[in-house]
Amino acid sequence: MSLFKLGIDVVLHLDKYLGTIIQTYGTATYLLIFLILFFETGIVITPFLPGDSLIFAAGAFAAIGSLNVFTLFIVVSLAAILGDTVNYHIGKFIGEKIYEAENLKLIKKEHLLEARNFYDKYGSMTIVLGRFIPIIRTFVPFVAGIGEMNYLHFLTYNALGGIAWAALFSFGGYYFGNLEVVKTHFGFVTIAIIVISLIPALVTFLKKK
Repeated sequence: MSLFKLGIDVVLHLDKYLGTIIQTYGTATYLLIFLILFFETGIVITPFLPGDSLIFAAGAFAAIGSLNVFTLFIVVSLAAILGDTVNYHIGKFIGEKIYEAENLKLIKKEHLLEARNFYDKYGSMTIVLGRFIPIIRTFVPFVAGIGEMNYLHFLTYNALGGIAWAALFSFGGYYFGNLEVVKTHFGFVTIAIIVISLIPALVTFLKKK
């Protein structure tokens, strides 16, 4: 199975994959969730990792007692805040020269420029708003670091965005993930979450056009 097909299969059947992981590894699942979210938010070359849908699915499993929703909320919050912090410092270390680079093998320059435009438009609130947009959320702290935003100022918005993101999808999955209609069509719900998350970025793109 190709990586693309595997990725699609995971998205469509995330509930089954996560269920198997919980049964196999128990509480170590929290560590796996932490690492996936940390790398998605903290490493600028891995924006493709699942974020929103993974948290929502984990929240749904918390509703049936497989995980603890409050522990999940804390784990997601820490992964989000620490991931963005690392990403910020990577951006600060690399600096403005990355915009001048002709060939970026591991980073898509268009994503970087989109995040910069988003940052220029919304200022500090980009750290909060960008958290809810896949791809953009991986690049926003990186751009903030390049722009040398004051770290304590960044940390305030980082914590606010990270906690809000964790709460929305953890408790959203907890309260809605086990509705019969959601359980029956979980794959489509996962895709819907991804699509809805991308709407703000799509609107911004269309406005530019």
